[in-house]
Order: sequence, then structure tokens, then C-alpha cells
Amino acid sequence: MLVVLEGLMMAFWLLLICVVGIADGPVGLVVFYEQDVKDRVVELGLTTPEMIKKATLISSLAIFIPMITVVPVLVCCFNGAKGFMEVFLQMTCIYLISGLFDRLFIDEFWVGHTKAWEIPGTEDLKPYIPKETRIKKWVGTIVGMPLLAAIIAGLVQLIK
Repeated sequence: MLVVLEGLMMAFWLLLICVVGIADGPVGLVVFYEQDVKDRVVELGLTTPEMIKKATLISSLAIFIPMITVVPVLVCCFNGAKGFMEVFLQMTCIYLISGLFDRLFIDEFWVGHTKAWEIPGTEDLKPYIPKETRIKKWVGTIVGMPLLAAIIAGLVQLIK
């Protein structure tokens, strides 16, 4: 049960990053769009390549630092997981809950079916998450998250 709550906590963290990131409009998180959208937004004068690089760094740190620090601490210290397999399984569950939330709620519903992420002047570039990118994101979630959990679980075992 703790693992499910922790997965939901990570999903909420991702949601919070997105809400804050698009608070002044979706251009704030144009880093998550395809390159053609980024290019158009720069062309329209809505942002600059430097601002996109800065937003990429900030959003990446906000997402990945908790993934590689908070989740292992929760699993090992709070949940009391011991041994590679227990750490790996708990972290994988947390990552997959968060990843499924990202794929289903954020990508499919929020980006795909609302106007919250619509950037004026880029409507002709929709869908913002094309099929090929969706497939890559799903593979990244289904394969990448367990792989990340395995790497961190292995590192935790080396540290102990």
C-alpha cells in the first residue's frame, strides 16, 4: 500500500511541475514539445533558444533529482526494503505508477484533449505528441523505468 501512495506522490510531483511550468502559458514547458513546435515558438518570438535550454535544465532537474534520490530513500529507509529484488520491485512500482499517470493523464488527456497546452500559432502542428513519440514514451516508461530501478537498486546494494 505504501508503494502505491508513493507512486501517486511522484505522479502528483510531476503534475505540480507541469502546473507550475505552464502557469504563465504552455510556452513555459515548450521543452516537452516536438522540435517543430519549439522552432515555431522561437520563430513567433514567444521564447528564445536560451530560455528553452534553461527550462530544459530546470524541468529535468525537478523531475529526475527526486526520482533518483527521494524514491530510493523512501523505499530503503521508510519502507525498509532490503536486498536487490525488494528495492527493485518497489522502485519499479513507484516509477510505473508515475509513468502511467504521465502517459495516460498528462499526455493523452491533458495535452491531447484540452486547450491547456495549446500554443497560439502552432495549432497546425498538432497533435503535439505524434504517434511515433507516443510509442517512444510508452517504451521509455515500460522498459526505461524498470531499468532505472534496476540500476539504482544495484547501486544501493553496492553502498550497503
